[in-house]
Amino acid sequence: MFASSPERTAEAARLATSIRPTTPSSTRLLEVIAPLAPLLPDGALRRGATLVVAGAAGSGATSLGLALLSAASTGGHWCAAVGLDDPGVVAMAELGVDLRRVVFVPRPRGAWAAATAELFEGVDVVLVRPPARVAHGAARRLLARARDRSVVLVALVEHRDDWPVPADVALEVTSSSWRSDGRLVERVAQVQAVGRGTTGRPRLASLWLPNHEGSIALAG
Repeated sequence: MFASSPERTAEAARLATSIRPTTPSSTRLLEVIAPLAPLLPDGALRRGATLVVAGAAGSGATSLGLALLSAASTGGHWCAAVGLDDPGVVAMAELGVDLRRVVFVPRPRGAWAAATAELFEGVDVVLVRPPARVAHGAARRLLARARDRSVVLVALVEHRDDWPVPADVALEVTSSSWRSDGRLVERVAQVQAVGRGTTGRPRLASLWLPNHEGSIALAG
């Protein structure tokens, strides 16, 4: 946990330097778990792309955002999570995330944008939860820097408009509900994907976020 904004930013820079990717950046696509592939234009994460994951608190949006790190981290790519105060280690492991390949900056506070930008130097995918609606200039700079560094940027927000510039893909949890048979608890969610590459028509999926085993799967 970092004591001040300058120290947080410096620590992020040190982490980025120490974890330079060992996988070739020439690989333009990073895999995602099978249930998420139909929602993405390439069926994968394209380097340099920005994705927005939107959903109200408790809707499953956080699980959806973390699940985007799953296949990349298990495939040997470094990932980072910025601004997730308590992501839940057990839940992340159940989602398939390789925690050995994820750098956490849980409380960047006012330095969240700077910490995110510094991590672009050393990771392949950065998931960030901004503390409030993002200023247009900050969003535009992060988007441009992610494209320049060939890093996938995933912005986790409550409302899609909280990220004020067009993203390559926006994944929005439009509705969700918990189900239980008295023992097993699972959450089913409706997710739509819009953005460049979706041919102007939303892609829709019904997902368990998560199912009773803690993982993500297609529902129905």
